[in-house]
Amino acid sequence: MVSIPEVWKLMDLTTTVIIPLLFGSLGIFTLFRLLQWMRMRAYLREAVVVITGATSGLGKECAKAFHAAGSKVVLCGRNSEKLRELVQELSAMTNHRKNVSMHKPHTVVFDLSDTRMVINAAEEILKNMGHVDILINNAGISYRGTVVDTGLDVDKKLMETNYFGPVALTKALLPSMIKRRQGHIVAISSIQGKISIPFRSAYAASKHATQAFFDCLRAEVEQYDIDVTVISPGYIQTNLSLNALRGDGSRYGVLDKATAEGQTAAEVAQVVLAAVGHKKKEVLVAGLAPCLAVYLRNLFPRLFFTLMASRAKKEKKVKDS
Repeated sequence: MVSIPEVWKLMDLTTTVIIPLLFGSLGIFTLFRLLQWMRMRAYLREAVVVITGATSGLGKECAKAFHAAGSKVVLCGRNSEKLRELVQELSAMTNHRKNVSMHKPHTVVFDLSDTRMVINAAEEILKNMGHVDILINNAGISYRGTVVDTGLDVDKKLMETNYFGPVALTKALLPSMIKRRQGHIVAISSIQGKISIPFRSAYAASKHATQAFFDCLRAEVEQYDIDVTVISPGYIQTNLSLNALRGDGSRYGVLDKATAEGQTAAEVAQVVLAAVGHKKKEVLVAGLAPCLAVYLRNLFPRLFFTLMASRAKKEKKVKDS
């Protein structure tokens, strides 16, 4: 049985040591987070940020997020009219936020699958902006189909847009970053850059290639003080599945249930903004099940393969019924 003096000693220890220690730790943590936030804002403010695929989905929301942070955004896409509409939308944001320094966005129109256009676009960006601080390789297309029924031209199309396009743009801008010993390259990959699921072969292959390339790039350019961040989202509420290609090259045109129930593009854009601001090397933006699948693939591959084979059978029965 605890005596009364011992109880008083315990209470005295709690009030004089433990509680002040907890509040002190909380204060230090809050100060640390505040300093992190201030450093992130300083890093993003006035930075020249190039965003591909800026006219819709995640790219559009990233444009809003970085513009609101005070960055000088360069909006890239194939549709000049949609780019102009986005500039007007961002300008309206500027008019409603007088207390924040916002810059008029620049636009560059080009097709990411055309290497010559990509190189010309990079030259135009450097000529107009002088340099690029942050490159966000966001543009891409998706795919739905079986391996056996997919034409090789579709595989090539996915690789041209999702892999060779970002690689070409990155290589075109990289020398200027190395010369300045400053820059940040971001690749919007996918959870499928780490695991492959049935009927996504061309898309998963392009994202696996993207993951590998930017992992190598990160190691090689660290000596030049250049950062590389790979963002791997799960399902996002965008038109990605609607605009996906089928095995014959036609438009898929279906909003998948998983896509409809995914995270909003605005939520993921804020994750991208924070990841860039804190210079994170890699971020998984997905639910518990996809994240566990990544570890399952590496730790228990046989079980993962069995689960994926079972999933393929179930999906095929649904499609055939």
